[in-house]
Amino acid sequence: MSLKIYNTLTRSKEEFVPLEPGRVKIYVCGPTVYDYIHIGNTRPMIVFDTFRRYLEHKGYEVNYVSNFTDVDDKIIKKALEEGVDAEVISRRFTEECKKDMEALNVRPATVHPFATQEIGGMLEMIETLLEKGYAYVAADGTVYFRARKFKDYGKLSHKNLDDLQGGNRSLLVTGEEQKEDSLDFVLWKPKKDGEPYWESPWCQGRPGWHIECSVMSKRYLGEEIDIHAGGEDLIFPHHENEIAQSEAANGKPFARYWMHNAFLNVGNKKMSKSQGNGSRAREVIDKYGPQAVRFFMLSAHYRSPLNFSPELMEAAKNGYERIVTSMENLNYLLDKAAKEELTDEEKTLLQEAEAYVGRFDEAMDDDCNTADALSVIFELVKFVNTKTKDESSKAFLGALKRELLLLTDICGLIVERRAEVLDEDVEKLIAERQGARKEKNFARADQIRNDLLAKGIVLEDTREGVKWKRV
Repeated sequence: MSLKIYNTLTRSKEEFVPLEPGRVKIYVCGPTVYDYIHIGNTRPMIVFDTFRRYLEHKGYEVNYVSNFTDVDDKIIKKALEEGVDAEVISRRFTEECKKDMEALNVRPATVHPFATQEIGGMLEMIETLLEKGYAYVAADGTVYFRARKFKDYGKLSHKNLDDLQGGNRSLLVTGEEQKEDSLDFVLWKPKKDGEPYWESPWCQGRPGWHIECSVMSKRYLGEEIDIHAGGEDLIFPHHENEIAQSEAANGKPFARYWMHNAFLNVGNKKMSKSQGNGSRAREVIDKYGPQAVRFFMLSAHYRSPLNFSPELMEAAKNGYERIVTSMENLNYLLDKAAKEELTDEEKTLLQEAEAYVGRFDEAMDDDCNTADALSVIFELVKFVNTKTKDESSKAFLGALKRELLLLTDICGLIVERRAEVLDEDVEKLIAERQGARKEKNFARADQIRNDLLAKGIVLEDTREGVKWKRV
């Protein structure tokens, strides 16, 4: 089965054919760094990081670009509140965002460009749009894009221009009276007191939001790219305006495929800081664990709305722990396995197990269906749990481990716990408990279990022996 992507531009699933065989160019709109990211911000990060991993699994060389918007009204507002430069705010929260991404096992992009470092390219593109008649300069130095001149305006959002015209008339009385048409949008705007600014031929000012991504995508990926992705709230006006600017300036298609993830909701309402219902990602990570958060985000198809709740997060945590426990059992059996070579029965079982990789690929080939892909991983976990035993060979156990690691790594799930060292006192208590159980002194054994629990250590009695984990 070939990889198919639901293309927002055509509203249909299409077979993915890259511009250049074996290589994929992806641009994903990143966060505006004015505060800690909220949990809704992590959905596109995790989804498209997983998609990137899958493309690499299929053998593609992926150039993955995701920006940081580091000049914005919200950044400026926070800087004024704190009495610092806007750059102080953007740097601080860029670093905090990177920490959260690392915790969630979101790999760094090939390039993470910053809007403020690309001003020269923005000025050049605006000059080109002015020369081609797609832009004009208002009396106060604001540069606007003539949306109606771009004949395909609205092709991504599938919006009717007349409806847009009516819906945007209110803009004519909100400080943008110099527009020729209410559909027109800002490419460059004059500075206000206390704002960062750059010199331009039109005024001292700063770029509009939309021109930033068009320029950064062009610089690091070229004039035409394979995939542009982001949240569905960016379809209009941001991505629509990116298309208009880029295609008007460059004279060629901007992106062949457009992928958009649905909202993360709370009580069926979009999660956002402005709605007052957005939990900081860091708080959720601390409460449930970063891998549980990642598992949760992949538990539904990326184009389906996903409701956030404590109950669903606990379910995700438990689901993730099932995979981890299966891997722990595999490692335990591997450590004690005496036989090296596969038996005839194990050879047959491995042929069955290999089918799970094919089924996983089928799910991911169907528009990055991570929900079905996770289901396949759980089926593999069940297979591992039921088909392995004390007598299993190292070759058999090792092959199953590699398969499980392959699929979980594509999903970005870390399923092998880092080695931890218990201090001597705790080790002695665990050994004493084992002795108490052999002597049927269950009261002492229970007391030791409770003492360890108070230290944040949970003991689990399994068929492979006593295991422990920190909570």
